[in-house]
Amino acid sequence: MKDVNVFESNRKLAQRLWGKLSAIGQTTLRELTERHKLSVSSGDLLLIDGRWYVTHTGLLQLAARKRCIGIRVSPAQEFCDTAHSRWAFKATVYKSPGCKGFVGYGDADPSNVSFLVQGAEMRVAETRAVNRALRKAYGIGICSVEEIGSLAERSPSSHRESKKLPPQPATGNYGGRSVRDRLCQLIRQHQLDAALVKSYATDFCGVKVLREATREQVENFVAHLADWAEKDRNALLCKLNSYLDAKESAT
Repeated sequence: MKDVNVFESNRKLAQRLWGKLSAIGQTTLRELTERHKLSVSSGDLLLIDGRWYVTHTGLLQLAARKRCIGIRVSPAQEFCDTAHSRWAFKATVYKSPGCKGFVGYGDADPSNVSFLVQGAEMRVAETRAVNRALRKAYGIGICSVEEIGSLAERSPSSHRESKKLPPQPATGNYGGRSVRDRLCQLIRQHQLDAALVKSYATDFCGVKVLREATREQVENFVAHLADWAEKDRNALLCKLNSYLDAKESAT
């Protein structure tokens, strides 16, 4: 009964964040919930273009629940080219004292990371290696969000949806409507969590509560959000996901 309740909680939150789930999406979510105790509200899972991805946070929390005794990470020197910011790491996960280890490799270079984290390829490669090793160790069949590169190719449905919206005027109003309406439209269009967007906006504007922000600050945030959502929705979701802890503590 507890697993059923957790799944229903996951399903309802997922549909609030990303819209109606397909039958396959719900089946996958049920398995991830019941078998691995992964949680949408804790930031363990993300749904991107109809596919589930586990997060680094989710994998580390799973390892802690399973009492993983250690993770060893080292550079794979033969695959590294520091002059061109190409990095590769080997990670080994030890589930128990007698475990021989589950090995995973991760690589990163400027061509396969988001432009927002370029310059941090070494850390991205290390995270990818750890994620892959943890997925092998605990039988996680879906990919981790950190292992995929920037989603440069928009899905046809997303592309059609973006065409429905006229360009934003330079005045900050959207088709004669307020900045607030423009922000709400972006949240609906890109299936973002309104509460997480609000937390991000507050942080972006450098205020304690959003109502203290000036109109110019909010306009700048809306323009920034629209640009980021169009260029790299995957990276934006990861950024918003970082505010989940604050959201949970406030509720």
